[in-house]
Amino acid sequence: MAGFREHEHTADWELEAWADDLPGLLEQAARGMYVLSGARLQTGPRQQRRFQVQAEDLESLLVRFLSELLYFSQQEGLGFDYYQLALQDPAAGIVLQAQVEGAALASIDKEIKAVTYHNLVVRQAAGELRVRVVFDV
Repeated sequence: MAGFREHEHTADWELEAWADDLPGLLEQAARGMYVLSGARLQTGPRQQRRFQVQAEDLESLLVRFLSELLYFSQQEGLGFDYYQLALQDPAAGIVLQAQVEGAALASIDKEIKAVTYHNLVVRQAAGELRVRVVFDV
């Protein structure tokens, strides 16, 4: 089972995501981020983007992945709803190869400024991964 839900947070937004594996966790965090911001995609032409993210640990990988998606939203006006994610584990750290697909944003209710490291820990329990992510809004 995979999913996400919002948690109350004093000043920012906090999202909990869970999945059976790391690619699934990254996808659920991305989906949750778009839901929290109220992002709606246009029904027009679909667009794809490919990118690579490298990090020393799971938390940094998550922040860099979500930050890359925020970049596409802010700079190109794109949001994504399809994720093809593959991991590599070289000696220099974890590498994520991402192919995402989506469309231009029709609207967004509230802009997320940044993904934070505040209390960010990827935990494994009962055969699943869980994380709570705080977004600066």
